[in-house]
Amino acid sequence: MASCAGNGKNTAPETPKAQVFVPAFNADSAYHYVASQLAFGPRVPNSAAHKECALWLEATLKRFTPDVIVQKARLRASDGTSLDARNIIASFNPENRSRILLCAHWDSRPWADHDPDPANRRKPVPGANDGASGVSVLLEIARQMSLHNPGIGADIILFDAEDYGDHEDVQRTNNDSWALGSQYWARNPHVPGYSARFGILLDMVGAAEPTFTMEGTSMYYAPDIMRKVWNTAHRLGYQHIFLNRKTGGLTDDHLYINEITGIPTIDIIDYNPDRPKGFFDQWHTVNDDLDIISAATLKAVGHTVLTVVYETK
Repeated sequence: MASCAGNGKNTAPETPKAQVFVPAFNADSAYHYVASQLAFGPRVPNSAAHKECALWLEATLKRFTPDVIVQKARLRASDGTSLDARNIIASFNPENRSRILLCAHWDSRPWADHDPDPANRRKPVPGANDGASGVSVLLEIARQMSLHNPGIGADIILFDAEDYGDHEDVQRTNNDSWALGSQYWARNPHVPGYSARFGILLDMVGAAEPTFTMEGTSMYYAPDIMRKVWNTAHRLGYQHIFLNRKTGGLTDDHLYINEITGIPTIDIIDYNPDRPKGFFDQWHTVNDDLDIISAATLKAVGHTVLTVVYETK
């Protein structure tokens, strides 16, 4: 984790928007998408489960839009491993130059290096919350956008190789071992000169009783977008989990989007520095499985993001 100072002040609750149609976010559908990803097994790059899940994600998104690109790349992890990575990109209203970027990572961590049992610390993580939850919310949003045109351009990017960062046992100070797929895309966008008005990253958005704080990297690069999303969540009744509390910055996919592309991008992430790990209890353990996923949390995040998309004109 790398700290960034926030540079904004809290604002009064947002004035209710003029009536805009926002489709209902189906939490049961999103939960099903989590289960479907976990059925492949851990989605660790170079594994059979990873390849099979990539094909499923591509096929699923093609049910909602014909404009799906699989950006393939050979990425080198910090331990020297060559990774067969795939960023999966779905576009809606591709002709519209006014665009929003929505993203999450779809791979899962190769090592449960924070598991309380040392015997598990070289086993792969199932990745229900850390990976699959954000993807599932975006798949349901994609389904809704296929049924109800949002009236704005939207790109959903499922980044690969986010969670291949150094094992906890490796003493390195280079945080760039994480988020390899987003680093590659930011330097090689699927559309030359790609730009979006803003971006929203989803990471760890499915566990029960989450704490979504105003993460420091987001507040440094995109404070107005952070407040826009948080004010929307409060207006919808989710202020108990979207807290007006500023916390330290995190190294996640949004860092490289901000630094390399300049697209102001925030991270909706379950993070509380008062917890022993900062993240949810099962983070980077073999217990990050379907049992910890809450449909209510998926609903709160999906409803909020879907509302932001449809209210952006």
